[in-house]
Amino acid sequence: MLARLGHLLRPHSHHASDKVDEAMETSADGLRTLWISLLVLVATAALQAGVVMLSDSVALLGDTVHNVADALTAVPLGLAFLLGRRAANRSYTYGYGRAEDLAGVAVVATVAASAVLAAVTAVDRLLHPQPVSHVWAVAVAAVVGCLGNEWVARYRIRTGRRIGSAALVADGIHARADGLTSLAVLLGAGGSALGWRAADPLVGLVITAAILAVLRSSVREVGRRLMDGVEPALVDAAERGLRDVEGVRAVGALRMRWVGHALRAEADVAVDGTLTVAEGHRVAEAAERALKRAVPRLVAVTVHIDTVEPETATADPELRAALP
Repeated sequence: MLARLGHLLRPHSHHASDKVDEAMETSADGLRTLWISLLVLVATAALQAGVVMLSDSVALLGDTVHNVADALTAVPLGLAFLLGRRAANRSYTYGYGRAEDLAGVAVVATVAASAVLAAVTAVDRLLHPQPVSHVWAVAVAAVVGCLGNEWVARYRIRTGRRIGSAALVADGIHARADGLTSLAVLLGAGGSALGWRAADPLVGLVITAAILAVLRSSVREVGRRLMDGVEPALVDAAERGLRDVEGVRAVGALRMRWVGHALRAEADVAVDGTLTVAEGHRVAEAAERALKRAVPRLVAVTVHIDTVEPETATADPELRAALP
């Protein structure tokens, strides 16, 4: 009886085996998105490279090199998804999901490098203007680059949000910034066609400012994951789910964090001290199920049970404050 009582009162976790298959499926979705978008970006860059050889456009050359470098961001993300599939062990007891967040840092660094490259190229073109031949071909290549990057951006952001991957979302935002860079080449080509050589570098500086705005958004998203931050709406939904569980007298501390593209949670709940061990255990299991229903991408829950007597207050100050 004492052993059963100790099991009730100490933290315990319930893991559904099907969550492992779900994590594998989301990793497969991420990998598929990366490789398909990589092929699209490589095809786009190849077309642009052909036009560069035809037109000798320095701006389009910079955009082509930029797109090739950006396509290679799929490599660290792909490695992170593969590493995240490895099972937890005694050294990495939570698994390898954090590799995704580290890959997100690599993506942010690439966005920052893109901003620097765009700025340097724009300033150089402003100081050393050059004529551009076959302007129509440059314009077509710029449109292809813009559309290709925007398609990749939408695909990566949609998949990233569905599977909960901040790194993939950041990479999608990065692709959108690259589309803006290609658009700058188009506007610059139009200015060159009208005889205004400064059009391309001036627009390039404007696009640099846009990339910096995208960089700020990416830093905020990836940084929040690294600091174990979650959206407050997820915490609110979890608390509502717990309060609706029959037998839960109060909800105390609730902690949530992302590990890769999966959520983990720890919750303190109070139950009536007159419940039996089995009844208290059933409340804990109901609390776990309620949390998983209320919060998407939640794969593991640890529920700590505290008991309160009708006539006395609980020793836990957070639970005591939450009691009606």
